[in-house]
Amino acid sequence: MRLSVLVPRPIKRLWRSSAVRYLFVGGLAFVFDFALLLLLHDIAHVELVVATPIAFLTSFALTFVMQRTITFKTGAGWGASAVKYTALVLFNTFATTMIVTGIDALGWHWAAGKAVAVASTTVWNYFGYRYWIFPSTREAD
Repeated sequence: MRLSVLVPRPIKRLWRSSAVRYLFVGGLAFVFDFALLLLLHDIAHVELVVATPIAFLTSFALTFVMQRTITFKTGAGWGASAVKYTALVLFNTFATTMIVTGIDALGWHWAAGKAVAVASTTVWNYFGYRYWIFPSTREAD
């Protein structure tokens, strides 16, 4: 029996939206990133300013491949997409590190800073991914 037979029609309809797939893939990446940051900082006692970019950059390959193949299903070249994605990741790494450490310096828990950083990057990344990094080679969905 095919798995698609078991998936209800409303879920299949929702899955057709790149925004829904983007949020799903991003959610998986967030869990991975957050768990690694927790492990590095709270368990291994790596300084936050070091642990934050390590956790963020470690999710780079996972997120790139999943967004490219699952979310946007682009026909754009892997090399061009990777270069653009790397540029956005570098910007996001700096922004995330500044937000997490800045909020921590204000006396809030680093997790609050991580939540703010994720909310911020989620919004601008969707548009960057969809229109710049993984442009559609078919009609917009």
